[in-house]
Amino acid sequence: MEKYLAAFNNAFLGTLEWTWKSMAFDVPWYTNYFWGLIAISLLVWGLEIIFPWRKQQAIFRRDFWLDGFYMFFNFFVFSIIISGVYKVLKELFAEINMGAKSLALIDISLWAAWVQLLVFFIILDLVQWFTHLTLHKYPFLWKFHKVHHSVKEMGFAAHLRYHWMENILYKPLKTFGVMILGGFEPQQAFIVHFITIAIGHLNHANVKITWGPLKYIFNNPVMHLYHHARKLPEGKRGVNYGISLSLWDYIFKTNYIPEDSGTLEIGFKGDDMFPKDFIGQNTYGFKKEQ
Repeated sequence: MEKYLAAFNNAFLGTLEWTWKSMAFDVPWYTNYFWGLIAISLLVWGLEIIFPWRKQQAIFRRDFWLDGFYMFFNFFVFSIIISGVYKVLKELFAEINMGAKSLALIDISLWAAWVQLLVFFIILDLVQWFTHLTLHKYPFLWKFHKVHHSVKEMGFAAHLRYHWMENILYKPLKTFGVMILGGFEPQQAFIVHFITIAIGHLNHANVKITWGPLKYIFNNPVMHLYHHARKLPEGKRGVNYGISLSLWDYIFKTNYIPEDSGTLEIGFKGDDMFPKDFIGQNTYGFKKEQ
């Protein structure tokens, strides 16, 4: 037990220290997720202000500050809190000889750096696409995912408005994706993480970007707005599940973009009764629905 407590404590304190050093500019600039998130957020918000798609939407849109709080809570506070738990789980898996290479299908560690990053990006995005689909498919998971879909006006910060339980699901599956790659995460993986943050912010932003022919590869704000549509095609629990790539939606026939005016209503049926505050939204999923 002491071994696991020490692992928990070391991981927790280590993540806390790294976050503090990031805030103090005491880490390499290219791995500084704290100020990197702020820089990307300000850049995409600037695009919203200069090139608004829905021109009637206020600069400080509905729930702007709530979503801003979610950004920092999910990206930093909760990551610090849960880091020790993940470390303990890693130790437990090691006890049963289930290490990083247990599920390896390929080993990319000796490949060219740019190929490593590309494969890493594609595999993780596919894992996240599948995870996103399950959040819509299964009612007990959808109860938590409703937090993200409770957004009523889209903006960059809506990207990170999600229930902390999604971290519980996404993190192990991301680890699963790394295990497929021989347990290897490229040294330059920070490049992929910053790219996915930027794409995610853009997908939720009040800007109209479609990428032209590249729309069949990369997700975009028009496509993702329909993921948040209140009214879905008959028989569908969701559409456009892509995180960074739209590719999977076109492959698995979950794509849906009937038009691009940006005027559709977003949310979900019954969202008028959904809690409007952070505490209410984050306890909702544990309650029995009426």
